[in-house]
Amino acid sequence: MPSATLAASTSPGRDGPMSDLDAAAQTVPDRGAGVDGLPTDGFLRLIAVMSRLRAADGCPWDRAQSLRSLQPFLLEEASELFEAHEALGEAASQDAAGLIAARDSAGEAERGPTLGAIAAVREELGDVLLQVAFQAQIASEWGWFDVHDVARGIADKMVRRHPHVFGDERAEDVTAVLLRWQELKLAEGRGVAADGARRGALDGIPAALPALLQAQRQGEKAARVGFDWPTIDGPLAKVDEELAELRLALASGDADAVDAELGDALLALTSVARHANVDAEGALRRAAARFGRRFARVEALDDGAAPPGDRASRLDILERRWQQAKAEEFASKGVAAGQAGAGREAR
Repeated sequence: MPSATLAASTSPGRDGPMSDLDAAAQTVPDRGAGVDGLPTDGFLRLIAVMSRLRAADGCPWDRAQSLRSLQPFLLEEASELFEAHEALGEAASQDAAGLIAARDSAGEAERGPTLGAIAAVREELGDVLLQVAFQAQIASEWGWFDVHDVARGIADKMVRRHPHVFGDERAEDVTAVLLRWQELKLAEGRGVAADGARRGALDGIPAALPALLQAQRQGEKAARVGFDWPTIDGPLAKVDEELAELRLALASGDADAVDAELGDALLALTSVARHANVDAEGALRRAAARFGRRFARVEALDDGAAPPGDRASRLDILERRWQQAKAEEFASKGVAAGQAGAGREAR
């Protein structure tokens, strides 16, 4: 027998909000309680646990939290999820079609990430989901909404914004989907600010986003209204232009000019990334991780042959160690160091 739909935690005319624990208890027996008295269904169990932790006789730490105090935890958990994605290797970059092809063509032993990497993603997704459940529980205690309202709201929005899937419209490609998404968003009133003024194309990008991600999102939104280069040659030329201006600024000794031109060069690079369908933030994160791994190997290989004070000799030795670390990394992947391309991963 299918599980019954839970009632919303708030409704007009009620004396107060129904707790998620009460709502979870209204499920049918086939999704009933386990030996600990909590629902066995995964999602219902999570919200029941969260409600219990926030109860008067619950956990002092959980009861002491607020929406604001949870903000750094949400950022931390999202960052840990990103790290877990990296351990998946190529599997983390496969779209739906690529996933099916890789799954169907690979042998069991070559199917991709390790069980440990997969388990790590599952665990980190759970930690992110906990933050959603935690904040929704606090909102339900205020009487604003509950986690079921959150889930229904996003599900309804996805149905509205995908008329080519749930309706009679057609969308030939990703570009058409994004353009229609923007049209529907404006039709829903999301293009109007609280004071009634029309919102700009770049409004709504969170100021707290990491800078590279924020810049790439700006470029994406500007491109949707036609402000973009037709090919990747445009942003590549812009990078060259900005680097030339950066050299002039460095030669001038003007710190403010250096700051501005370096920022412009980084901004132009995010446009290159966008045209190449690369996540600039993720690319830099992966490059930093490569540097960290290789430098740790350099330190392990360093035998102190040149004294620290002999800068030129020491730099030469460390450079040789660096090239050795790179060669070992490429060899472990079955790639010759020269084949990797001196320009692509020079350091």
